[in-house]
Amino acid sequence: MLNISENKRFMMKEDGAPFFYMGDTAWELFHRLDREQTAAYLETRKEQGFNVVQAVILFELEGLAEQNAYGEVPLLQDGAGKYDPSRPAEIADRYDYWKHIDYVVDYAASLDLVIGIVPTWGDKVLLGNPFAKGPEIFNVDNARQFGRYVGKRYKDKPNIVWILGGDRNPDERIAVWRAMAGGLREGDGGNHLITYHPMGGFSSSIWFHHDEWCDYHTHQSGHFGRHLANYNLIAKDYHIYPPKPTIDGEPRYEDHSVNWNEELGFFLDYDVRQAAYWAVLAGAFGHVYGHTSVWQFYEPGRTAYSGAKLHWQEALSRPGAAQMKHVRALFESRPFLELVPDQSLITNQLEGADHIRAARGRGYMYVYSATGQPFEVSMGRITGDHVRASWYDPRTGETSSAHPQGQAIPNQGKQTFLPPTSGIGEDWVLILDDAAS
Repeated sequence: MLNISENKRFMMKEDGAPFFYMGDTAWELFHRLDREQTAAYLETRKEQGFNVVQAVILFELEGLAEQNAYGEVPLLQDGAGKYDPSRPAEIADRYDYWKHIDYVVDYAASLDLVIGIVPTWGDKVLLGNPFAKGPEIFNVDNARQFGRYVGKRYKDKPNIVWILGGDRNPDERIAVWRAMAGGLREGDGGNHLITYHPMGGFSSSIWFHHDEWCDYHTHQSGHFGRHLANYNLIAKDYHIYPPKPTIDGEPRYEDHSVNWNEELGFFLDYDVRQAAYWAVLAGAFGHVYGHTSVWQFYEPGRTAYSGAKLHWQEALSRPGAAQMKHVRALFESRPFLELVPDQSLITNQLEGADHIRAARGRGYMYVYSATGQPFEVSMGRITGDHVRASWYDPRTGETSSAHPQGQAIPNQGKQTFLPPTSGIGEDWVLILDDAAS
């Protein structure tokens, strides 16, 4: 079971080790893949360094009426033909919708993967936009019943976090979401962490910071444009009191059309790297990656959303996905629970695509230059009379010395650093380590 760290900034495993949340967005996983496809998907993401997969039980794309890979739907209908959240379609002697979810959760556990389960996409509570399928089926009473059922069913599964919201702001239905959260808590006995996933540009902290059930905050920086300053959203949550961990739960997806407009182009591996390093160095406890073909498990013949063009199996190997393991590797390489965002470490922070972000631990420091721009560091902010300086390549995960012959440099005054290359797509991380560490 995952827990929140003592300082309320990070996730931790039961043994106290930090858990760097490296998530993949697989919203349609339960709904569209069969067992063999599921195993192949999970194994691939495991090999690529992901440790969390986010998926939805009642999905947006006809998630009530459209059958899963085994011809099953999640809910029974009432006498008026309306899908009833208080009547899960558990069918004896059949591999029903819920047994398939059981399989996915258990297979993920065998790979040491956490499943971030979204009980329902937000359109089942509030349509919210003209593209939503709905229908709206939840009220306060059946939301609590549904939450209790889901929570109880997976009470003893250790590899779960709950994600409410499903790309919707709570607005006038906030009581429904609170009821569902209460049902989850009643059902699972408080065994699992809960958050809320809002619409683009918003954070769960706006509505639920003081709700006891909201264990950590999720914001969605979204797909509105290149170089979107998601670090500002993270920083805003980071400085709320009392503290709660925060994460960018839906940043710009790889190969997603920019602002849903193909004429503006598509987000590339560089865009998803930029969002990841900006977010974590601003105070996030991890990051979530997404690919526009993978979240919907697009195949030719299916309706394509958000510019999806690749078959989902091909999209699994896109470069941005492969580079997320380097994000996780860097932050796990040093004491992660010490990491504190600190822009005072650098004198020229720059804006837009060139923005530079910095954070430090007790004996180490990271500075991310998004386009390889030079920067000046205020030394003496980490331990050690001397420090070793290295460049970390976010494209390859390789490290090289940032100083001739690799000798240590004095940890005092101000030092200027020039990344090996510069330009769009030429991002670099400077690592400074206490030379005596």
